[in-house]
Amino acid sequence: MKTALIGASGFVGTSILEELLNRGHQVTAIARHADKITFKHDNLVIKEIDVLATTDLVEGIKGVDVVISAYNSGWTNPNIYSDFIAGSQAIQQAVKEAGVKRLIVIGGAGSLEIDGHQLVDSPDFPADYKQGALAARDYYQQLKEEKELQWCFFSPAIEMHQGITTGRTGNYRLGSNSPVFNDEGRSILSVQDLAVAIVDEMENNKHPQQRFTAAY
Repeated sequence: MKTALIGASGFVGTSILEELLNRGHQVTAIARHADKITFKHDNLVIKEIDVLATTDLVEGIKGVDVVISAYNSGWTNPNIYSDFIAGSQAIQQAVKEAGVKRLIVIGGAGSLEIDGHQLVDSPDFPADYKQGALAARDYYQQLKEEKELQWCFFSPAIEMHQGITTGRTGNYRLGSNSPVFNDEGRSILSVQDLAVAIVDEMENNKHPQQRFTAAY
């Protein structure tokens, strides 16, 4: 498949890019700073585009089958909330203008629910991640109103960070609006297996107009 991956230089985007290339897909990797993408591959085209430059983004993604957005406006960005919303909306609009029908968005775990309460609303939710989690939650609410695109929204496991050393196992369990927990009561997934779940979704299209999550 022909795929455009936005945010290809980030922590999540890098693993998704590797998984896509290893499975033989043709990838247009888009990043604000293209020099951070170190992959070289016959099926890879790298483009330096700011997602807010809508005209450039439309041209950059034309002709692909699906857009995967691993866009993140930066956890240390003091304007992370407004910048994430603006960037995500710009990507959504560009996908439509480019005539691409499918959009897979990598969001956050904060909007997952336990007993009807979203994680991000818990008083124990980490303050350093709160604004980013709120932005992903609020954008997901907007995305649910999208009727033209065949979109899906992925919420990672609660524990999905650089400290997870499981690597790529190719195994995971799926959920929808609540976290997936293992026998130890943990919701955990490596970034490499997150990439497996995303590329599986891209290939199989099991969650159109839905949110899904994955963990071990």
